[in-house]
Amino acid sequence: MKRRHFLPTAFASGAFPALAQNATRPSVKPKPQPLDLTQFEPRSMLHVPETRVERAKFPLIDIHAHLTWGDPQGRSAKLLMSVEEMLGVMNRRNIRTMVNLTGGRGEGLKQTVDLLHKPHPDRFLVFTEPWFTRVSDTGYARFQADAIQQAHAAGARGLKVLKSLGLVVREKETKALVKLDDPRFDPMWEACGANRMPVAIHTSDPEAFFLPIDRFNERFEELNAHPDWSFHGRDFPSDRELQEARLRVVARHPKTNFIALHVANSENLAFVGQALDRYPNLHVEIGARIGELGRQPRASRKFFERYQDRILFGTDAVPHGVETPQQIFGDELYQIYYRFLETEDEYFDYAPAKVPPQGRWRIYGLGLPDSILKKVYWDNAARLLGLG
Repeated sequence: MKRRHFLPTAFASGAFPALAQNATRPSVKPKPQPLDLTQFEPRSMLHVPETRVERAKFPLIDIHAHLTWGDPQGRSAKLLMSVEEMLGVMNRRNIRTMVNLTGGRGEGLKQTVDLLHKPHPDRFLVFTEPWFTRVSDTGYARFQADAIQQAHAAGARGLKVLKSLGLVVREKETKALVKLDDPRFDPMWEACGANRMPVAIHTSDPEAFFLPIDRFNERFEELNAHPDWSFHGRDFPSDRELQEARLRVVARHPKTNFIALHVANSENLAFVGQALDRYPNLHVEIGARIGELGRQPRASRKFFERYQDRILFGTDAVPHGVETPQQIFGDELYQIYYRFLETEDEYFDYAPAKVPPQGRWRIYGLGLPDSILKKVYWDNAARLLGLG
């Protein structure tokens, strides 16, 4: 038997037309208002706990900072912020040691060591950089290996390799991109291992940077503002090709410790985890990627639990005058990182910026236990750097 539904007689007859049509609805429908996406700054209506973490729970090493820039010829180095200002931030936020990855090469490296490490040996450590400008020169492989020895003698504690290897550095004659796993670099990797200098290596970039800048790209705003950051098209390799080239290097040099910066790009934690399982000399750091980790908090928490001995704290901090707000060196940046690692707060900004710089989402805290925090903040980096 079919069920039949009846309206009260008054409604059926239209006796209450105002109620039936919603009396609060305006008689003239308003028109949608256009808004430039760059001006959109939505404010969350969620009522959730907000924890302000002034200082890290334990002293830490920030293994990914850029405190100086040197010229490509290795002639000089320039501080981006006064040492006093840096120490002020460090003391307020419980940062025991900063690692300046862009320490330069040649005379520039020596200047950086003199500016940072020698006056404050416990507070600043310095990494050197390769001479990519000479990669096409005859005898480069031996020259670069010798340069590592010289840099170590000058005070360098590790090597920083920029993403330019694989994406920017080209052969002088053919203009072809130099591959990350080119055998000319093998003596360099071996020299780092022999001198116990970890290699902090930035390979590739977010996957979205290799896709068209269109309405489907979740980083459209970022790439539209910086189209030169895109590696879509032309002769660039894919993200996966770059990642696999790095892993071939890691496999060929088991006595050298490699730190895959930016969590080896964190959109695919399963892929990163497989690499960590396979290569015991591979480690990761979290600089400029809490925006990715924090939007997958359950997977990230499991990742930190499983690889707690292989994850290092880093921010990719750059003092003043940089293009990307998430990289500004300052108090608020560190507070966000501490909130992400130490609390279970929900849906908060991953960078000190009005508009999220990487993508329009917010993040969730991991609430890591003290045992893991101590390793991420200090123990893991201290072990690689030979600190007590």
